[in-house]
Amino acid sequence: MSMHRLGETRSRRALDHLLQTPDTFVWSPLPGMVNATACVHAAPALGANFTQYTASFEAGGSLGPHVGSRFVFVTEGSLHFASEGHSATLGIGGYCYLPPGLTHTITADAAARAQVIEKSYVPLDGVAAPQLLLASEGSIPGAPLNGDDALQVRALLPPDVAFDFAVNTMEYQPGASLSLVEIHVMEHGLTMLEGEGIYRLGESWYPVTKGDFIWMGPYCPQWFGALGKQPAKYLIYKDWNRHPMAVKR
Repeated sequence: MSMHRLGETRSRRALDHLLQTPDTFVWSPLPGMVNATACVHAAPALGANFTQYTASFEAGGSLGPHVGSRFVFVTEGSLHFASEGHSATLGIGGYCYLPPGLTHTITADAAARAQVIEKSYVPLDGVAAPQLLLASEGSIPGAPLNGDDALQVRALLPPDVAFDFAVNTMEYQPGASLSLVEIHVMEHGLTMLEGEGIYRLGESWYPVTKGDFIWMGPYCPQWFGALGKQPAKYLIYKDWNRHPMAVKR
């Protein structure tokens, strides 16, 4: 069969959700990128209130300037972060939060990939904006979701109202699932990091696996259950800590 598989794909687009599979990724550099390209998964053109993309680096590659606040999570290889007075090497699972306006560089000595989330920051009266954060997922203890030890959540950003979004990893043992179909005002960007399972989005059920991306709009019915013989794990973004009237849709 030819490479395009006669037009077949698991990717699906609906008004309140998107499933984007790697066979449909299209790559191009964003302004300021050097020896790097991006596949933009979620953006205002989709109806999202944030932007999320996979950044693919060649040796000597670097990101361009950020728009709003920026979160970077390394999924392959390693990246070097530098700004005035700070530097760090981020391996797989390493991440950083960069407040708006922070001058910095993110570079790769060898091939690497990362998830990048950018969002216009929504200030909160009387609360200072967050500062630079450098950390690793491995340093964050897991917590069972709703008392289920087979479903572990790691909150990568602190529980501080200064942050206007949250990013977590969620790891499911085989057979584990969410305890309810969730319907809520927050929107999500989700990247499958490991394993496979079934995702309900709206009125449809989709098989998903490592490398897939999902966008869920506000009030999109959503549910996930892990399948297979190894844990399923994803990285998930949501807007957070702001009154719904403060969030532009």
